[in-house]
Order: sequence, then C-alpha cells, then structure tokens
Amino acid sequence: MILTWLYAPGDRPEVVAKALRSGADAVIVDLEDSVSASRKEYARAATAELLTERPPVPVHVRVNALGSPWSGADLTALAKLHGLAGLRLPKVDAPEQITRVADRTGGVALYALLESALGVERAYEIARAHPSLQGLTLGEADLCADLGVCAESGLDWPRSRVVVAARAAGLAPPAQSVFPDIRDLEALAASCARGRALGFLGRAAIHPRQLPVIERAFLPAPEEVTAAEEIVTAARATPGALALPDGRFVDPAVVAAAHRTLSLSRRRPF
Repeated sequence: MILTWLYAPGDRPEVVAKALRSGADAVIVDLEDSVSASRKEYARAATAELLTERPPVPVHVRVNALGSPWSGADLTALAKLHGLAGLRLPKVDAPEQITRVADRTGGVALYALLESALGVERAYEIARAHPSLQGLTLGEADLCADLGVCAESGLDWPRSRVVVAARAAGLAPPAQSVFPDIRDLEALAASCARGRALGFLGRAAIHPRQLPVIERAFLPAPEEVTAAEEIVTAARATPGALALPDGRFVDPAVVAAAHRTLSLSRRRPF
C-alpha cells in the first residue's frame, strides 16, 4: 500500500536517483512544472533511459499537460517502457482526455490530476472514463488560483468531492496533493491529519524530509489498531451485524474498515 509519493524533476537524474533511495513508497518523475521548456527533451530522454529497466520502487511519470507541445512525445516515448508504473496526467477536465490517452497507451495505469473547477466538477465522470484510470488526485496550487482560494479550508469541499468521486467509481482513496513548505513539518502534520479526516490515504511530497511526517500521519494510532482488532475478533465470532460490549454497532462495512486498519498497521515503519 502506497502512502508516500516523492516528486523529482525529470531533468535532474541525480535527484531522481536520490529519490529512489529515499524510502518513499513510489517516485513521481515530473516532466511538467519543474522542467523548463528548453530542457523538456532532455528530461524525457533521461526518464526514458531510467525506465528501460524496472527501478527499485515504482516510478510514475507526470507528463506535460495534454494538448501541450510536449505531451504527445512524452506518451510515445514512455508508454511502452518496462520500468513505468503509471502516467500522471495533469490538468484533466474531461473524461474524453482519459479515453484518448488510454487508447494510445494500451493498458498503462493512468492517474488524473484535477487542477481546475471544471475538473473537480466532473470528477466522477473522469473517474469512470476508462478501466486504465487507477486514481484521482488534486493539483491544489493551480486549483487555488482557479478558485481564488487563499485559505486551506477553502479546499475542503474540492478535496471531499475528489475522495467521494474516486470511491464511488471503485478507485482507491486518493493521495493528498503536495505541501509546499518543506520546512514547516508541524503544519504538514496538521494538514495531513485534516486530509486523513476527509478520506485521503497518503500524500505526495517534494522533499525527503516530509516522508516520515506523512507516513506517521496516515498510519493508524495504537488505539485505532486495538479497536480494529476488537471488531475483527467479534465479527469472526458472530458473523453479520452485532453490537460490541461498549455499545458500538458493527456491520460488514465497519469490519472491512477494521481489516484495512490492521493491514496498514503491519507496514514496516519509515
């Protein structure tokens, strides 16, 4: 189960190499925002060379925005490579964009980044666009600019919308978008706690120092593990709906959530 995703710029192979050794569950090589126009071709070629073999952790690539001068070449160069775990598609705002990329890339796992009001509004349709789509996430910096949002609380509704759309479409819970301040780890922890309460699972990072904070925030606390163990034990003894001695009502959905909690608790700590 992936909790930590670390971004690395595609035109900096030495930074990508460090990211692969950082302990992150997955690395996202970025060909878009972190790469200047003059270095797009170099970034694409360096990333293609990396992915000719399977890296030690899953590597996803955020290609350039669909319709940009570089996106077509990105998809052609990367889609068939053995080491590619998935493609991140920026600025998706219509299900047809997913369908076109899926038809072109032939079964590669796709992830849609929703970075506009229109993309958020169409989140469920995008989530159901094609079986190759494996996840949704928000691009919060661009979304804030589009919405005119200047406080994190203004993102609560879009965040909830994306979580609900993903789950309604049968996708995994989304990972949170990056937290831009790499020094304020206390604020990062608080933001992760808020995201977890909204239904996110894991988060993207832009610096390795953020990774342990993210993992701690999304791993269950000891009391959560104890409660999950009680639920699972009771469900084994009495299948179906039941009430625990402390009055908590337990049904199959609650039991399934308890199993997910126990699965997370068995992760090896960062």
